[in-house]
Amino acid sequence: MMRIVLALLFALIAGPAMAQLSTSPGEVMRGAVNNFIRPAMTDFGGKADALSTAVAQLCTTPSQANLSAVDTAFANTALAFGRIEAIRVGPIMEENRAERLLFWPDRKGIALKQVQAILSSQDESATSPETLRSKSVAVQGLTALEFVLYGTGFEALNTADGAFRCRYGLAIAQSVANVADELVAAWNAEDGIALHLMKPDATFTDFRTPVEAQEELVGILSHGIEAVRDTRLNPFLAKGAAAAKPKLALFWRSGLTVPMARANIDGLQALYDLSGIDGGVPADRTALPVAISAEFAQADAALDLVTDPVETAVADPAQAQALADVVTATQQLGVLIGEQLSSALGLSVGFSSLDGD
Repeated sequence: MMRIVLALLFALIAGPAMAQLSTSPGEVMRGAVNNFIRPAMTDFGGKADALSTAVAQLCTTPSQANLSAVDTAFANTALAFGRIEAIRVGPIMEENRAERLLFWPDRKGIALKQVQAILSSQDESATSPETLRSKSVAVQGLTALEFVLYGTGFEALNTADGAFRCRYGLAIAQSVANVADELVAAWNAEDGIALHLMKPDATFTDFRTPVEAQEELVGILSHGIEAVRDTRLNPFLAKGAAAAKPKLALFWRSGLTVPMARANIDGLQALYDLSGIDGGVPADRTALPVAISAEFAQADAALDLVTDPVETAVADPAQAQALADVVTATQQLGVLIGEQLSSALGLSVGFSSLDGD
């Protein structure tokens, strides 16, 4: 009932103003790149650089104050990445950058085992970003750094006894910052991925027409919503007689499971809004953008109700229901964006890599 009421409210408010929408694919892609992707990539780069600096300071002067500063910097970096994580096109798909930033899902616990092995053996080759890069992607990114900062034995980080652990954490932070800087440079290059999306050309191998570019954008939105549902929430939520498994959640040690899901959804909503893609919906389909906005609002409202760390939240009926409501909202958004929006715009959106097709 609440979802219907919200949709009707949005329709009453927005309906008359949206009747004359007519935004070209070129305008949409310029909006996506210049209004969201480039600024968000730059923000991630700055947060990652600040994280590297904070970890370096901790290694130089171990203390609780410096460890707390690293905690803040880690959260800022992870959530900044969460906002752009769905932009799986162009430079992030090259040189294993996506996996080097965040190795997830990790269904077999590969990252945990490999990170623990490095810490146990005190492998010095893991303390330089140059030599770390030659190792498994599972030990180079934010999931690996989370265990260093919050996993068993992390307390040593604010003492001299944690010197090796800190040096390894610094190498990871520097690696993440390096990748982030590469993404910023690639997205700001005059002749790179941004140009291909904003000004497609028949000579390009990726985006030859405005329609292909816009299909990529809708795919990012659709598959990004799908990823929130299938890799962030469903793996740990209770299902029928099966109990919740919060330790299967991303970033449960740092308490960032729910904030990361929110960052994912907020980033997708910002991309949707700032691209102006709803302006290309035909006049007879203007109820569709209203419904999409209502579902984003539903997801946001449900996330507001999850106030505890994930281990506590899944044991509380009200918060567990709120998480289930987020899943429902992502299911609705998947249909509204992946099927109805793409159809309204005359686009064809392919399968996600999560489908296994």
